[in-house]
Amino acid sequence: MKSLRSLILPKEQTPEEKRREMLEKPVGPLILSLAAPSIFANVVSTIYNLADTFFVGQMGSTSASAAVGVAFVTSTIIQSMAFYLAQGTGIHMSRCLGAGDNERANVFVNTGIAGTLILGTLIAVVGHLFLDQLCFLGGATPTILPYARTYISILLIGAPFIAAGFLMNMQLRFQGESFYSMLCMVAGAVLNTILTPIFIFPLGLGIAGSALATIISEAASFVLLLIEMKRAGITQLGLRYVKIPDRQMIREINNGGVPSFVRQVMLGVATSLLNNAAAPFGDAAIAGIAVVQRITSVANFFQIGIGQGFQPITGYNLGAKRYDRIREAYSYAIRASFVSVAVIGMITFIFAPQLISVFRDDPDVVAFGTLTLRLQSFTMPFTGIAMATNFLLQTSGKMWRATFLGACRLGLVLGPVVLVLPRILGMLGVQIAQPVTDILTTLVALPLAAGVLRELHAAEEAQGI
Repeated sequence: MKSLRSLILPKEQTPEEKRREMLEKPVGPLILSLAAPSIFANVVSTIYNLADTFFVGQMGSTSASAAVGVAFVTSTIIQSMAFYLAQGTGIHMSRCLGAGDNERANVFVNTGIAGTLILGTLIAVVGHLFLDQLCFLGGATPTILPYARTYISILLIGAPFIAAGFLMNMQLRFQGESFYSMLCMVAGAVLNTILTPIFIFPLGLGIAGSALATIISEAASFVLLLIEMKRAGITQLGLRYVKIPDRQMIREINNGGVPSFVRQVMLGVATSLLNNAAAPFGDAAIAGIAVVQRITSVANFFQIGIGQGFQPITGYNLGAKRYDRIREAYSYAIRASFVSVAVIGMITFIFAPQLISVFRDDPDVVAFGTLTLRLQSFTMPFTGIAMATNFLLQTSGKMWRATFLGACRLGLVLGPVVLVLPRILGMLGVQIAQPVTDILTTLVALPLAAGVLRELHAAEEAQGI
C-alpha cells in the first residue's frame, strides 16, 4: 500500500528522467501539472499580500492603507532585479538541461543566487540613502509619507533574501520542480499571514509590524528554497560553480533577463503613474488603486502560473530542437489562460463592492474601487495573449521583441494613456486607464506572436521535420 507521502508528493526524478518528461509527455497535461503548483503558490502569495492590506486597513487609517500601495514600487524594484537574473539564468539553465549539459546548468544556477544576494544588498543600502525619494516615487502624499517611510525602510532590510528567494523559486520552476517551489512559497505566505496581525495589534507595532512580518517570512522562504534546491538534485549547489560572468554569459543572461527586468520596472512605473494620477482625487483614490491591484493580481497570477508552466517546456525543447512541441504548448497556454481569467473576471465584476469593502470600508474607497475593478474585469482575459507571447519571445531569445511587448502594458502604452485620459475624463480617466491599455497591448501582441510562430515553423522545416 502506498504511503501518504507518495500519494501527496510527486515522484522524485533523476535529471535524465526529468528531461525525458519535458521532451515527451503530452504538452497539455504537462503544462497543467507545472502550472497548477505555480498558480496555487501565486494565489496564496496574493492572499497573504491581501492579508497585509486587510490587517493594515483595520488600523483605521486610509493613509496607512495607501502606504502599502506606495511600497509596492519598492517591492517591484527588488523583484525586477531578481526576475532579471532568475529569467536570464533560468532560461539558459533549462536549455542546458534539455541539451544534456548539466555542468553549464549548475554555473547558471549558482551564479544567479550569488548575484541576487549581492545586488539585493546594494538595493537595501541605496534605498535607505534615498528613502524619502523612494516614497515620493511611489506616489506618497504628505499624509501618507510617515507610514510609507516606516514600511519601506523595514522592507529594504530584507531585500537580499527577498531577491534570492524569488530567483530560487523560479529556478526550481525552470527545472520542472514547480510543486516543491510551491511548498516553499506557501510556507512563507502562511507564516506571514500568522505574524502580521500579531505584530500589528497585540505587539502594537502598527504598519511596522506588517513590514517586519514580511521580511521574516521571506527569510524563512529563502532558507526552505535553498534546502529544496539541494534536495531536488536536478542541478548542484556549490561555490565552485559561481563564476564571474564572461561576455558570452552576460549576453545569454541579458537575452533572457532584460525583458523581465524591463517588465518589472515598468510594473513599478505603472503603479507610480496610477498613484500620481489618482493623487489629485485624494488618499481614497490611491487606496482604491492599491486594493484593486491586489485583487486583480489573482487573475494575473493565473496567467503567470500558466506561463511559468509553459516556459520550462519551451526551454527544454529549444535545447532539444523540438519546435513542434513549443508551438503546441503556446497554443494551449493561450487557451487555458483566457478561459481561467474570464471566469475570475465574472466573479470580480459581480462581487466588486464586497471585495473592495473587505479591505477598506471607507465609502469613498469602495466607490472608487468598485468601478475601477469592474472596468478591469472586462479586459483581464485578453492580457493572457500578451503574457504567453511575451514568455515565448523571451524564452526563445527574442530579447528586444519581448522587452518591447512587456513594456507596452506597463509603461509604453499606459504612460500616454494615463497622462491623457485623466485630463479629458477626470477620475474616470484614471479608472479606465488600465483597461484601455490592456486592449491596445493585445493588439500589439498579435503580430509579434505570428512572427515568432513563423520562425519556429521555419526552423522546424529546416530540420526536415
